[in-house]
Amino acid sequence: MPLSEKRIIISGGGTGGHIFPAIAIADALKSIEPGINILFVGAKGRMEMEKVPAAGYPIEALWISGLQRKLALKNLLFPLKLIHSSLRARSIIKKFAPDAVVGVGGYASGPTVKAAAALGIPTILQEQNSYPGITNRMLARKARKICVAYPGMEKFFPSSKLIITGNPIRADIVHANAKRAEALEFFGLSGGKPVILAVGGSLGALTINQSLHQGLKEIADAGIQLIWQTGKSYTEQAAAAALPFEKAGIRQHTFITRMDLAYAAADIVISRAGAIAISELCVTGKPSILVPSPNVAEDHQTKNAMALTKAGAAIMVRDSEAPGKLVNIAIELAGNKQKRSDLSANILLLGKENAAAEIAEIVLSCIVK
Repeated sequence: MPLSEKRIIISGGGTGGHIFPAIAIADALKSIEPGINILFVGAKGRMEMEKVPAAGYPIEALWISGLQRKLALKNLLFPLKLIHSSLRARSIIKKFAPDAVVGVGGYASGPTVKAAAALGIPTILQEQNSYPGITNRMLARKARKICVAYPGMEKFFPSSKLIITGNPIRADIVHANAKRAEALEFFGLSGGKPVILAVGGSLGALTINQSLHQGLKEIADAGIQLIWQTGKSYTEQAAAAALPFEKAGIRQHTFITRMDLAYAAADIVISRAGAIAISELCVTGKPSILVPSPNVAEDHQTKNAMALTKAGAAIMVRDSEAPGKLVNIAIELAGNKQKRSDLSANILLLGKENAAAEIAEIVLSCIVK
């Protein structure tokens, strides 16, 4: 088969934690075989429908969503959506004729990977978390290979299919630290004062946002600059709060498109403790304050954060304690160069820079010649 004829579907999304690993895998496949043809399949109305085309890849949409945990009228549509998306996924696969299908988790991944397996097409799963999502758990039986980031995943998946690769990180983030000067100019910041980057995931984090909102004056008075990604739901409040401190280097963003430059500018990162956030912090070596979300399955973000804390690689602040502690801890860390140096050295030891390339090679190896 000529290289130019290889065709791959990558499916999944919903949040940045699924979308950006998927894009990293696609970029790695393109790097290995520039002529490869890649199509994404996502969920209608979800973030991937914007982020994937922005990364330069075509995407098809399925009419699919998850079940609401609470009783909701939307749940009545779920069976219809599932049937519709299954038929649509099968149609997309037959038309595109992929050699392999990669599922990264999220709503669209289920119908797409299931349809591909039923048609005899090799399927590969990529699981970012230490506690896998329900979609990947259901799809595991038919998958050819399952790429994971953590040991001990035999509890959830067939051990014969597991490969520990780490989580795929976009190449621009892997090499972010070389762009410090460009980053400071991009955000309009001074090179003479420390910079905190605060991110709550692609959808924002209310506790982090509220804690920073309360402490903006203290941060500015301490001579610290702030790149603050708030998410859409907190944009209005944050923009109004940040405006008086703009000259002090407080920069509010709904969503940061150039995360590579945000990491490059940062001396400290305040973040949730999702799997992809952790992986990015490890490869960039950033001194980090982690505020795990309490609203995730099996409290896996706390487990992620505690693992780093035990390794001397991060500081953890519990969500319930953040309003009273987060800003003070951040200011204290900004003034302690030795502590920042120690955290950076320790977190770098945990990084896996080549995960995306390794997963891409596994995908290509599953193609039937």
